[in-house]
Amino acid sequence: MIATGRHFLQIPGPTNTPLPVLAAMAKPTIDHRGPEFGKLGLDVLSRIRGVFGTQNPVVIYPASGTGAWEAALVNTLSPGDRVVMFETGWFATLWSRMARRLGIEAEFIPSDWRAGADAAAIEARLRDDKTHEIKAVCVVHNETSTGCVTDIAAIRKAIENARHPALLMVDTISSLASIDYRHDEWGVDVTVGGSQKGLMLPPGLSFNAVSDKALKASKAARFPRSFWDWEEMIAINAKGYFPYTPATNLLQGLKVALDMLEEEGLPQVFARHDRAAEATRRAVRHWGFETVCAKSSDYSSSLTAVFLPEGHSADNLRKIILERSNMSLGNGLGRLADRVFRIGHLGDFHDLMVTGTLSGVEMGLAVAGIPHKPGGVQAAMTYLQGNA
Repeated sequence: MIATGRHFLQIPGPTNTPLPVLAAMAKPTIDHRGPEFGKLGLDVLSRIRGVFGTQNPVVIYPASGTGAWEAALVNTLSPGDRVVMFETGWFATLWSRMARRLGIEAEFIPSDWRAGADAAAIEARLRDDKTHEIKAVCVVHNETSTGCVTDIAAIRKAIENARHPALLMVDTISSLASIDYRHDEWGVDVTVGGSQKGLMLPPGLSFNAVSDKALKASKAARFPRSFWDWEEMIAINAKGYFPYTPATNLLQGLKVALDMLEEEGLPQVFARHDRAAEATRRAVRHWGFETVCAKSSDYSSSLTAVFLPEGHSADNLRKIILERSNMSLGNGLGRLADRVFRIGHLGDFHDLMVTGTLSGVEMGLAVAGIPHKPGGVQAAMTYLQGNA
């Protein structure tokens, strides 16, 4: 069956890549040792700092966000070190699994996946650690599997209240350039990011924003590292170059993505995401459904994860919507498999794309025979009309 019309890619990443970014990536590949690339490298390495909210170095890898997870761990820790992580969802779970595979003692504070990380629980654990065996606290800012956000400033406050020297590492893969984030102001030591969500690029670039404290820790860290090594990378980045062949055309696209974000202004970018998220939640509530995120203070502006009523398959609903409306929605992950569907509203989008997405969902609900109250799209439209 031929799918006509524009495909609606409404998963929580990878997101739609704007035409100007695609055009920049389609330009001829340039010499990654030549002067033109040196100017490009200096430009993107300098301006990406503003997206993270830092004055410190941001390391760019030709890798997925998973690579940046590993880079954060191996540059700052040693085999046998203990870290505390919080079970906000599937991606926090995967990061903890990686830590254990590397030989790190990862303590995982459990949760029901319906809220961000609990700062009080983290503070209590750190207060119990009288000998400071815990070397880092690792949390996910925006949990892509659940649509719950963690208050990073509160986590830093918890560490300070416990008077603990642990590093703070934060995954911003699905929040960077979509939800307000402040690496320096919030006292984060390593921030992990990826290119394929709020930055509006295809997958293939990942990031570590690093504090002075993290750089100091890297001097004593004993994990073997070569590809992920910060020291060599930061040294050659000073001239705009990389120690190995970078993802040249993706960096050309990154330059244009940064242009677009700066032209709109990050406060306006965040406000646009906030509006789309609230419109989506209003549609979900009108249909009579429940979001995975149970605390309004923790609602994500990047995505909304939605429970279906018991006895109904979220994967079947997604299949119907894909076949009938040529639209992709995110699936449930881990313990949420087939129980939820996820609506991505991040990156390059506008109001019509939001309401079009919700229209596809509402039509799919009707076709699938899932009990709901019609009119969710109108509820979203009413909100958007009054909050331009």
